[in-house]
Amino acid sequence: MISHIVLLKCRADITEQQLGEMFCALHNLVEKIPGLQSCTSGSNCSPEGINRGYSHAFYMQFCSEHSRDAYLTHPQHEQVKRLIADVLQDTEDNVLVMDF
Repeated sequence: MISHIVLLKCRADITEQQLGEMFCALHNLVEKIPGLQSCTSGSNCSPEGINRGYSHAFYMQFCSEHSRDAYLTHPQHEQVKRLIADVLQDTEDNVLVMDF
């Protein structure tokens, strides 16, 4: 199993509708990409104050490295990446990805 965590630094002016569309599109990938088993997403609500500007996140589980690798180049993923890019801050470190 591969866990895929993505942290996002979203612009302050994005609307709830934009966020909803992005998160919905991410969740819909579970039905479209073989081996993608689940997707969870949300906004930061930690009271600790150490999020370093990352305001939103999503977490996916894949059944294998192969399915994760297929997701990375899948046309449906490419469409969702455009939705994500539209909400990001214009900084070099606006996305953080870790897989394990």
